[in-house]
Order: sequence, then structure tokens, then C-alpha cells
Amino acid sequence: MGYFIDKNRITGKFAGYFSIAGNVALFIFKLWAGILTGSVAIVADAWHTLSDSLSSLILLFGLHIAYKPADQEHPYGHGRAEIISSLVLGLILVLISINFLYESVTNIIARETVEYSLFAIVITAVSIVSKEIMAQISFAAAKNEKFSSLKADGLHHRSDSLTSVVILIGIVFGTFIWWIDGALGIFVSLMILILAYQVIRDSISPLLGEKPDEALLERVNEISRDIYLNDMYLHHFHVHRYGNHTELTFHIKLPGNISLEDANKITSVFIKRIKDDLNIFATIYIDAYNKPPH
Repeated sequence: MGYFIDKNRITGKFAGYFSIAGNVALFIFKLWAGILTGSVAIVADAWHTLSDSLSSLILLFGLHIAYKPADQEHPYGHGRAEIISSLVLGLILVLISINFLYESVTNIIARETVEYSLFAIVITAVSIVSKEIMAQISFAAAKNEKFSSLKADGLHHRSDSLTSVVILIGIVFGTFIWWIDGALGIFVSLMILILAYQVIRDSISPLLGEKPDEALLERVNEISRDIYLNDMYLHHFHVHRYGNHTELTFHIKLPGNISLEDANKITSVFIKRIKDDLNIFATIYIDAYNKPPH
């Protein structure tokens, strides 16, 4: 893909529109193949693919809101809109999974058999390649714009590619095992449900609030040692994520006899380094000490 598209210039909007166009095309051909063969697994995969277009629309709407600058009503920006869009996507996937799980079990009970065609094999193979390309584009956009929903979208596409691999296995062995289509339909449904759980979990976590990860704390401590020879005893960390905008608050300890001007210079340099190195907006509170704390 790197020969045709510069990954460093891929945006979230481009990834969203590319996914919509690709998924609609794949849906049409997959549904056609599923109807011709009577395969519930391929039909389930087709509707799952169409749901990805709906997911991309929700993602684009969330990004549209998230791109808006901070205003008086939203001083930290609108970044959490894309997190909310991810949560809606997760709930939609739960409903889709339950529906196709029901259809797959029903087909097994009814002992439905499927005859696959060369057309179904070709469409499934094309789907594997297409979905991985979509995944790579979403990953590139997530790296460029730092939106978690874009990374989740990329993982979603990759799971679809793996699902199509499973469907292809079913096509190969479907002639010999009558229940393979229903079983694979159940497998696809469970994969969608697992994905939905991960999307919902990852969406709720930042909304509820998260503790800073160890890598971030270590990097902030490294910066503190760069700008001040003595230990500042960093503590009481809180992180607030608003999409690609992150606010970090914490306390430092400085000698009680240090001048207010010097303390202000230290914190100003500290805040600037955190912004330049980590793209994080920091608020630092100063605690004074007379003897070094233990």
C-alpha cells in the first residue's frame, strides 16, 4: 500500500470514506454470493460488512465533532465525541451478533446444507485482501491523529479479514461436513460479539476515567530529572483524555526556601517539555518542603 498512498498523510476522514466505499462494494458481492449458495455464514459476513459502513458513518460523525476546537461550553475540546461514537458502534455490533447467532443455530437444527461456488471462493478471497488494506489505512490514520476509535476501526477490519479466512476454510470443507456452515456462522457471530465487548470496554474506560500508565509516569519523571537536578517527588497523578487531547495534573515538591519566581520557571519549563515531548497539556501543583521527604 505504501507504493500508492503516503501513510503519513492519511487522515481519519479519508480512512472513513475509504471504508464506506470498500464495505458497500464487498457487501453487494458477498450478499450475492451468499444468496446464490444459500450460505448463512457468507450472508452473515455480508451484513457484518455492511454494518462496518454504518460504523464508518458513526466514526466520521464522531470525528467531525471531535475536530471542533474548544469553546466556552467545552473548554477541553470535543474529543470525547469519537469515544461516544465507538460506544454506539459496540452496541450495534451486539445486536448483529445476536441475530446471526440465532440464524446459525436455527440452520443447524434444520440440517440446512450449502453448496459453494467458485464465485463464493473468489469473493471471500477478495474480502480477505480488501479488509487488510482497510485495516492498514485505519492504523495509519490512528497513528497520525492519535484517535483510539481509528485504531479500533483498524482492529475491526482485521477481525473481518480473519473471519473471511475462517469462511474460506468452511468453503473448502463444506462439501464433506454438512453442518460446517452453521458452525462457522456461530463462530463469526461470537467473533463479532467479542469485538463488540472490546469496543464497548475501551469506550467506557476513558469516559469513567483511567489511571496513568507506567510508561507515561516514567517518561514524565525522566523529563523532571532533565530540567531539575534534585528530585521533585512527583505524586498525585490524574489523567483526563478527550480523544486526541489529554490533560495531566500532578503535584511536585520543591524546597520551601525557593523563590516564587524560580518555582514558576521550573514549572513553566516542565509544562512546555511535557507538551513538546508528549503532546499532553499539564497542570502542576507545587508543594513545599523544609526537609527532603523520604
